[in-house]
Order: sequence, then structure tokens, then C-alpha cells
Amino acid sequence: RQFPGCGNIVTFSQFLFIAVEGFIFEANFGRKRPAIPIRNYFIMVAMFFTVSVVNNYALNLNIAMPLHMIFRSGSLIASMALGIIILKKRYSVSKYTSIALVSLGIFTCTLMSAKQVASDSSLNQEDGPQVFLWWLLGIAALTFALLMSARMGIFQETLYQRFGKHSKEALFYNHALPLPGFLLLAPNIYQHAVLFSQSEPFQVPVLGLTLPIMWFYLLMNVITQYVCIRGVFILTTECTSLTVTLVVTLRKFVSLIFSILYFQNPFTAWHWLGTTFVFVGTLMYTEVWNSLGPFLRRRRRLKEE
Repeated sequence: RQFPGCGNIVTFSQFLFIAVEGFIFEANFGRKRPAIPIRNYFIMVAMFFTVSVVNNYALNLNIAMPLHMIFRSGSLIASMALGIIILKKRYSVSKYTSIALVSLGIFTCTLMSAKQVASDSSLNQEDGPQVFLWWLLGIAALTFALLMSARMGIFQETLYQRFGKHSKEALFYNHALPLPGFLLLAPNIYQHAVLFSQSEPFQVPVLGLTLPIMWFYLLMNVITQYVCIRGVFILTTECTSLTVTLVVTLRKFVSLIFSILYFQNPFTAWHWLGTTFVFVGTLMYTEVWNSLGPFLRRRRRLKEE
């Protein structure tokens, strides 16, 4: 919120931290050979790096954080569309219905956000059209990142089918190999590092250490991002993909609610309707209702016994 264009320094810090941790504990200081040929990781990394950078720049193009979250929740649509085109997959009627709900929800939220941007632009006749055009470019960037992310998912799926599942290895290489690419963004990263250093001082509780508040925010962001990625990795190895999708969906919903209430982001009744469509459609897609039925019946049987 204080520096909307700081996405690159945030992403670089996350990548560096996870890459260093993976180099020590997964790659064993470079002594462990990758199970999946390295050339495949270069392709995956090019996609992953592009998605991360484009998503960051979208926030700098008048895209509000709630809309950013809702739009990225539409990954199911992109995955299904590319699955049909590339993998020639076919889906049930309930799957198509769920995707229609998600699409409707994203369309509703995007349309309402467009009206907000348009009304804000009309207050400033001089910069109004320019602001709205930048917002449209932001929507285009989010759409591109969504499709690229889905394509990366399909590529990952085919790799795992050929070479077996190596999620932790993929996590390390996805974060380590793109690091040289951040040299292209070095001026922007350095500029925000200077701005961060000039932010107001903050005393860290318990430690009593004083540092600029933006560096504290960045440190907390890197730690929570690492916990999040590690948590998802543990889920993928211990739980079904259905459970993982459900947990990640609920996490997005909680993030959205927190963003609206704590940061007082503008959210109308139409936005709530669109959000409901997105999350109900996502739950329909994961077929959580089918899983809940046997689970509830089993619990009822145990109680009766």
C-alpha cells in the first residue's frame, strides 16, 4: 500500500530465501543430482518467473488487492480451458457448471471494479482516461499470468507423470534458477531497497531491535511465504489433491475477508455476490460435497455405535 511497485523486491527476497534453504537442505550444497533433467526445470522456471513478475506489475497498474485475489482464484478456468485444448480432456456437467460460476463471479467483480475506476477517473478529467487504460492493461496482465500459470501446471503434471513426483526438488529449482533473471530488475529492486531504508523506524517486539518498518514488513512476508509454501508441500505429500485445493481455496477466502476488513478496501454487495460465485464454483469443482456425504454418514454411524 505504501509502495505499490515494490513487488519485485518482495518476490526477489522470497526467491532468495527459499533458494538458499533448498540449496542447503534439498540439493545438499549442490552435491545431489536432480531426478528430473535440468533442461525441463529451465522451461518451468521461465514460466514461473514470468507469472511472478507479471502478477507483481499488475498491482502497479491500478489493480486493487481484493480484485487481484479474486482474479487469481480463477485458475481453475484457465486449467480447464488449456486441459481441453492441450490434453484433450473432457469433464462432467457439474465441472462445466462450476467453471461457469467462477467465470461469472470474476466477471461481476471485474465489472464493478471497472465502474469504480471509471468513476474515480471522472473526478480527475486530466488523468482520467490514462488511469482507466492502465487499469485495463492490469487486467490484461492478470489474464496473461493466469493462462501462463495454468500452462505451467500442465507442463508440471506431464513431468511428474514421466519422472515421478519430486515437489521439494521442483520448489528449489523453481526458486534458484530464476535468480539471475532478477538482474534485469536490479534498478527497481535497488530503488525500493533505498525507499525501504528511508521508512519510519520500528522496534521489533521481544527482540528490542530497531529497523525501518518496511524491512520488518518484508522480513515477515518472506517468513510467512516460506511457511505457506512448506505447508502446501506437506499437504501435497500427506493429503489428497482435493483436500489441498479446498484448504488453498479457504485460505484465499480468509485473505480476501482480511484484506477488505483490515485495509478497508472498497467492496460492494456486487463484489460479495461475485466472490460467492467464485468460491461456490471452486468448491463445486473440487466435489467437496461428494466427500462430505460419506464422511458425515461415517460420523453418524460411529455415534450410533
